[in-house]
Amino acid sequence: MKRLDSYWNSLNAVSIALRPVSWVFRLLAWIRRYAYQIGLFQQHKLPVPVIVVGNISVGGTGKTPLVIWLAAYLKTLGYKPGIVARGYGAQVGDTPRQVTVQSCIEEVGDEPLLIARRTGCPMFVAPNRVAAADALLKNSDCNVIISDDGMQHYALGRDIEIAVVDGKRRFGNGLCLPAGPLREPPSRLASVDLVIVNGMARPDENSMQIIAGKAVNLGNPGYTCDLDKFSGEQVHAVAGIGNPQRFFQLLKDHGLQLIERAFPDHHRFTKKDITPDDKLPVFMTEKDAVKCRHFAQPRHWYLSIDVNVDDAFSNRLAELLRGLERG
Repeated sequence: MKRLDSYWNSLNAVSIALRPVSWVFRLLAWIRRYAYQIGLFQQHKLPVPVIVVGNISVGGTGKTPLVIWLAAYLKTLGYKPGIVARGYGAQVGDTPRQVTVQSCIEEVGDEPLLIARRTGCPMFVAPNRVAAADALLKNSDCNVIISDDGMQHYALGRDIEIAVVDGKRRFGNGLCLPAGPLREPPSRLASVDLVIVNGMARPDENSMQIIAGKAVNLGNPGYTCDLDKFSGEQVHAVAGIGNPQRFFQLLKDHGLQLIERAFPDHHRFTKKDITPDDKLPVFMTEKDAVKCRHFAQPRHWYLSIDVNVDDAFSNRLAELLRGLERG
């Protein structure tokens, strides 16, 4: 049986049948947002600027690498960023939990652990992002907060909203859940401060490009090499992310011949998942690698990635921050 999301890229019998449900979902999403706008529900304003990085669609759009880039960029501007997240895939509980490089992935989640390791920024996770942000402020000297995801978590007041769009999938069939991939309609993007497209951007859009870094060996910590070293070789590629095809394509672009295996987002990997019955190298994402370190072998590699962000985006972000400083 096909997964429901396999019907989200076109108008078909399934998506059309679910359209009335999607209208109800869209209406409820609008009512909820409007209730916060008019003060029916309380939105908590924090004493430092809050930047929300999110999207209007489900599935991977590239938020995590952008959050990592954003933390580094804010540091160049003289800020001390802190980060909050939901902690999907982990048993976080109701109490905010600090994320450090030594954190247990079962307690904080894969993406937060990756972000904490890559950025070195103070970070807290909790289902309630307001509680996570309060804990962050009490336990660090950060003077700007980045919320990883949370565009629809309206209880957390925000000063800057950044929406990330997948340049290839865009908005699918344009319908809201469950008939399509959208949490909110495309018109929602008119109200955000910045829209950035991961991949194929249009001339009037801000763009970012995910670029391959080094191949990092999991079985021999500290050993890295250029990805092109594997060009022409057959390798296994595993991915438990929102859009595994983007990762697979990045490897293919460097000449690797793939045996692909995609897993659900936030999949909890086992040794069996990444140990095929042969001697071929196995490549995975950096996000998945944090879950596999304790049973990795020298055949296991992950690909570090970075992003290139266009100057118009970074300049506009700096301008918005200066505006907040002026009040």
